[in-house]
Amino acid sequence: MRKAVIFDMDGVVVNTEPIGYSANQKMYKALGITVPDEIYSTFIGNSDKNIIQKLKGLYQIEKTHEELLEEKYRFYFEAFDNASDLELLPGVKDLIIELHAKGIKLLLASSASKRKIEAVFTRFGLHPYFDAKISGEDFEFFKPNPDIFLEAVKQSGFSKDECIIIEDSTNGIKAAKAAGVYCIGYKSGHSMGQDTSLADMVISDFKELDFEKIKTL
Repeated sequence: MRKAVIFDMDGVVVNTEPIGYSANQKMYKALGITVPDEIYSTFIGNSDKNIIQKLKGLYQIEKTHEELLEEKYRFYFEAFDNASDLELLPGVKDLIIELHAKGIKLLLASSASKRKIEAVFTRFGLHPYFDAKISGEDFEFFKPNPDIFLEAVKQSGFSKDECIIIEDSTNGIKAAKAAGVYCIGYKSGHSMGQDTSLADMVISDFKELDFEKIKTL
């Protein structure tokens, strides 16, 4: 029986990709660089620190890693705070509330920074439902490396066979499979160029999931 569900955040719980995309384009313009979409799509599922490392490797940017990271946050949170239409993805909070009420342990394992995770959880009142929130900024290697999911399984207190991961990104699904955990791929149409084919099961609507289905997968 499945006893814990590990959620990714961006593209699964909330779609902040348009906010991030717009904020990043403004930052790139301020830096005087152009990042094509085919390169940008490879950043999805990476931590902010790793994205900055990639940018520094691809482009001649005088700012330090720390300065670039602060710039990235400045542009992001300006967009986040002013996004009046930002909502949780359809059906996900109903599923979260049901699973929590039925005793399923919920954990978040996201490449997002702690600052971004806290902002989303506070804005949408998600704190009461999750036992742990794990950020990719605490790990040396990013998805598709499985470390963040292995840590989530450890913090759940259950075995890999008792856990499920819900992911939407190519790198996230690869990380889940590398961790040896059953993975549900969420194909919402929001994530840019992401491949869910490696997932054990693919959904396009959270109404396809409920407590009874999850516990017996």
